[in-house]
Amino acid sequence: MIIDCHCHAGPGDGLTGPWDSDLALARYSRRAAAAGIDRTVLLAAFHSDYARANAAVAELVAAQPERYYGLAFVHAARDRGRIGTMVRTAVEEYGFVGIKVHRHDAPISGEICEAARTFGIPVLYDPMGDVHVAELLATQYPDVDFILPHLGSFGDQWSAQLSLIDHLVRHPNIYTDTSGIRRFDLLCDAVRRAGPHKVLFGSDGPWLHPGLELHKVRLLGLKKEDEALILGNNFLRLAGLAPADAPPPRGAATDAQPQAIPSSKGKDRHERVL
Repeated sequence: MIIDCHCHAGPGDGLTGPWDSDLALARYSRRAAAAGIDRTVLLAAFHSDYARANAAVAELVAAQPERYYGLAFVHAARDRGRIGTMVRTAVEEYGFVGIKVHRHDAPISGEICEAARTFGIPVLYDPMGDVHVAELLATQYPDVDFILPHLGSFGDQWSAQLSLIDHLVRHPNIYTDTSGIRRFDLLCDAVRRAGPHKVLFGSDGPWLHPGLELHKVRLLGLKKEDEALILGNNFLRLAGLAPADAPPPRGAATDAQPQAIPSSKGKDRHERVL
């Protein structure tokens, strides 16, 4: 199963750009279906009231539960004091499977991490390049899983992305997703050094083309079982949705060995992308 773990949807009320305006799914859905993506994780657009935005995302999920999962978007500062209640509503009433936080709103807070711990769900946190927070998250909340998308920087900060790879290697509860990573060699390094069990496929739709983002994973040339981890099994495991008899992922980074890429003549040249 191929799962896109990162797609925004629903209403936005800021109107400063696509990121806080209404996000329709029609074009994304067509592209995802054509690419062979089976399910998608939805999270709200930037909004002045995430309780309302989450409710709108919940309607999208409820309309096609076989197609969508949901994450609860919260604002660390503005929602202070009610984050636990918001997450409880999202988990118990909407069936959401994680929390979304963005540094654009405010830095992640202990209140958010405590809510994730209480409900046993992962946190998708965009640090906007401030990847040093991974050290604090990993050590202070070792029982909470954190996904720092874009290899830590949608803004293509090479030094931040390189630093996050070190955190992926050292900390078992720090993960990343593939969305918006433009420096392909860094994605290769992340998979090679940290292992395919530390990387999730995401598109950051509907703005980025899900088929194009998926192709980056294909280009890694991984073994079938390792590619399957990135394309869906890692998300299912972190969200507590994996089958009870699912085998655990291989934990050693040295176990991540990509398959040889055939030449244009169809012969194995034993060349590896990673």
